Amino acid sequence: MKWNRILIKRPNGMIRDPDIRSDGKKILFSMRDNKQDDYHIYEIDIDGDNLKQLTWGSELADVDPVYLPDGHIAFSSTRDLKYCHCNIHIQPGLYKMEADGANIIKIGGGHLWEGHPSVMPDGRILYSRWEYIDRQFGPSYGLWAMNPDGTNQTLYYGNNAWAPSAILDGRNIPGTDLTSCIFSGIHNLPWGAMAIVDRRLGLDGSDPVIHIWPAETRKLLEGLDNVAWTPYKIDLFHYPVPKYEDPYPLSDPETGRGSGKYFLVSRSIGKVIHHFESTTKTNASYAKMGIFLVDVFGNEILLHSEEPGCYDPMPVTWKPRPGIIPSKVNYTKNEGYFYLEDVYQGSGMENVPRGTIKYLRIIEAPPKRHWTENGWGIDAAQPPAMNWNVTISKAIIGDVPVESDGSAYFSVPANKFIYFQALDEEKMMIQSMRSGTMVQPGEIAGCVGCHENRLQSAFNKDIQAMNRTPNVPEPWYGPFRDFNYFTEVQPVFDKYCVRCHDYNKPAGSLLNLAGDPGLVFNTSYVEIHRKSAFRWYPDTTKTKLLIKVIHDGPPAVLPPYSWGSHCSRLIDLLKSGHQDVRLSKEDIERIITWIDLNGPYYGAYYAFYADNPFARSPLTNQQLQRLLELLNMQETFANLKKHFSSLEKELGSQFSFSRPELSPILLYFNKHSPGYQEALAIIRAGQIQLEHQAREDMLGSTARPIREADLKRNHRYLQQAHAEAEARNAIIKGKKTYPYRPIDWDK
Repeated sequence: MKWNRILIKRPNGMIRDPDIRSDGKKILFSMRDNKQDDYHIYEIDIDGDNLKQLTWGSELADVDPVYLPDGHIAFSSTRDLKYCHCNIHIQPGLYKMEADGANIIKIGGGHLWEGHPSVMPDGRILYSRWEYIDRQFGPSYGLWAMNPDGTNQTLYYGNNAWAPSAILDGRNIPGTDLTSCIFSGIHNLPWGAMAIVDRRLGLDGSDPVIHIWPAETRKLLEGLDNVAWTPYKIDLFHYPVPKYEDPYPLSDPETGRGSGKYFLVSRSIGKVIHHFESTTKTNASYAKMGIFLVDVFGNEILLHSEEPGCYDPMPVTWKPRPGIIPSKVNYTKNEGYFYLEDVYQGSGMENVPRGTIKYLRIIEAPPKRHWTENGWGIDAAQPPAMNWNVTISKAIIGDVPVESDGSAYFSVPANKFIYFQALDEEKMMIQSMRSGTMVQPGEIAGCVGCHENRLQSAFNKDIQAMNRTPNVPEPWYGPFRDFNYFTEVQPVFDKYCVRCHDYNKPAGSLLNLAGDPGLVFNTSYVEIHRKSAFRWYPDTTKTKLLIKVIHDGPPAVLPPYSWGSHCSRLIDLLKSGHQDVRLSKEDIERIITWIDLNGPYYGAYYAFYADNPFARSPLTNQQLQRLLELLNMQETFANLKKHFSSLEKELGSQFSFSRPELSPILLYFNKHSPGYQEALAIIRAGQIQLEHQAREDMLGSTARPIREADLKRNHRYLQQAHAEAEARNAIIKGKKTYPYRPIDWDK
């Protein structure tokens, strides 16, 4: 075969993500013919013959294919429609299919990005996963591993440190315990520093990094644990030059074993150009990339370069086939099972007296299936507005008991991205996961403890919970639903508190707990959050915050009792019988649960008022602009949302759309002036609008999308869910189905 031979050419399209079969005879890749086409998976012989298209479909992208040891193919795809919680970017998940493209099944389960898979020598899939639950979006992009059937999803490296914020292109080095990867930034191209990691030395930080290119970037990993968030901090690996991408560890061609010393890699040549894209309003970087041979001794040899650049280098040769892991999935089931060996094992859990934890709460962190142009934000963007300063929504699956030895065994719905909270006898949170997990149908998965050492193995002792059938989670006060503050929590304040804590009442000036719908949230929600100082780390003062939530908190594991209802003065007041108020068990548990869920508000990402400010306001841009003019505030139209969000954050809810005349913003006017009357009329127009079309928070779990864009997205999601169900049914029956593949009427 000729050197530099062209196997396939698409001058108006794009070819990416090659993977060479272990016998060196075939290549998998992703391709689209032109800008109007979608990315699909193809296969071709190593000599350029027998090009075959394996996946089909429109308005989707199939990328990152890899051969699995049993002949199946894994790849990353946007088939399951979901979006970035802190923005609007579409997020792919991991899938597998048979060698001819049949029976496409989702094997990933994260609520965000899953991609860059490679096959480990033991047969597992190593991949990059972005996820965040109650933590800052930036440093939450690590390496994970799973079996080829999607079972046993576990952290591999990088989940609890500020830097690097993204770890990509992970590959095990055959014959060693080392892994090569790219340390990147969250807001950039998939490039950065190249590193060799020995996870036996730890799962985060600089100690496991035994070599890094450029060498000076090691300092970017150190001294960050207790530093407050800054935009610079999560994007530290934007700046080093040269840039590396797609490292491939080289092995002995005879034995297939690697040394961890020699690598092919795509590397920048010359200057890296930073550019602001005016159409998308995002920063981008560009550089010519060439194929280099690099080693740990400091040598970097350019092997090949051409315009516009060269990526994904790998040798065309035989390599040992990884081990085959038999599938443990039972597609006839809709649930899987978790067991916990001892909840008191793990970071900081030695400080929790045995017998304190009585329940585990199972909570879903749902995917985001809708987005808007407008949004709200303090730390991260929220299009649409969701919560004060946490981007994700929550849904409680239920509670299960913890045995006296700290163990638990229970069923959960399969393929849901969930996390756990350890609760005491009053259902108050002691410790919470801030990462997610899931099970495949019929899978039994387990853990040693609560935030235990990830390299720790089970004790192999008798576990009380495993001596019985698994518990079924007890639902949380009704059927499974998205958690919505207005309908789940506000009724408690209405029942007990607003008789004193309301507009024009003495206690209301201290804390207004009225439920009046406001510009984005309702009155009580804004008041409580505004008067609870935003702090990520445990308080050093003796004064408790009104509620202690962590919002989009730090990546590090936080100690038990460091946030939540146990640290919230509001719960102390309610439990003490404040003003002789005695809440029922359910009512106080509703307030406790809301705080322990990190203070969420909306349960739905679709928005009835998507074209208005924050995608939640019943008032239009023009109406709010007129209010600014009446206030003699010469704010530009572009700063309108910034101005009103500042008012809400600093002074509390400025609007009451149930009692317009009580809206605090009217206090800026002379009550007898024409400006007052016009402002009141504008607010009343918002009241009428909400009476005509109630907002999602007001409807709670009964709300349904009404916008055409949201209905179309729902249809896409249901279409894919149907295709997934067909594939599972085909696997059960030993048949094949080919989703979206055109029918060949000649056959």
